[in-house]
Amino acid sequence: MEKTEWYLEYEIQKNRPGLLGDISSLLGMLSINIVTINGVDEGRRGLLILAKDREQIQRLESILSTMDTIKIIKLREPKLRDRLAVRHGRYIQRDADDKKTFRFVRDELGLLVDFMAELFKQEGHKLIGIRGMPRVGKTESIVASSVCANKRWLFVSSTLLKQTIRNQLIEDEYSDDNLFILDGIVSTKRGNERHLQLVREIMRLPACKVVEHPDIFVQNTEYTLKDFDYIIELRNHPDEEIVYDVHENNAFLDSNFGGFDF
Repeated sequence: MEKTEWYLEYEIQKNRPGLLGDISSLLGMLSINIVTINGVDEGRRGLLILAKDREQIQRLESILSTMDTIKIIKLREPKLRDRLAVRHGRYIQRDADDKKTFRFVRDELGLLVDFMAELFKQEGHKLIGIRGMPRVGKTESIVASSVCANKRWLFVSSTLLKQTIRNQLIEDEYSDDNLFILDGIVSTKRGNERHLQLVREIMRLPACKVVEHPDIFVQNTEYTLKDFDYIIELRNHPDEEIVYDVHENNAFLDSNFGGFDF
């Protein structure tokens, strides 16, 4: 029988030498294999494990619940955030009220790239918005994630190196396997009707689209934030406020290099 992957996360209540060894031995006695283990938060460890059936997991949970040295936090089939937490040793911060909003700071670019790459690999329509001040690393992260996901990226509108506003695509660029990148400020402030019609065509494709500055984008189009599957916020530091000033936006657009994120 093929084994199934599970995610176990526990909080250490009484730290003592040999605690991890005890848990590893218990897993071995239950014939449960450890795939990966890492600290995922202060005082917490996360494990990806392989079990042949749910009964094994129920027995594991029953035994672990009697231990006064740890407290089980999660024991479930792994989600994307679980896998990335074990891989990077930290959890992606998620908005408590808006579950589709995820927060990163600049020193977590590796985690962000890994997260977006996993999203880009998924088939079908996906609309992702990314918020952040100029030069925080938005475009850099999107392109790096595209490379990791083995996706061809296309700038529909951008200020990378020079301002880009496309009014048409060639035939092979309409592929569902491509990743389409739009700058919400450039498209809505400088795009003509032909450009906006192209944006609508792209939005209907069963492909992945990433919109920088989604708040400006929805203010000036028929789309709303409810249309977005994920919203990503990238800051230089946790307390940075993401703001859009009209005069700054105009200066940003008038400069060929205003949006250079690398």
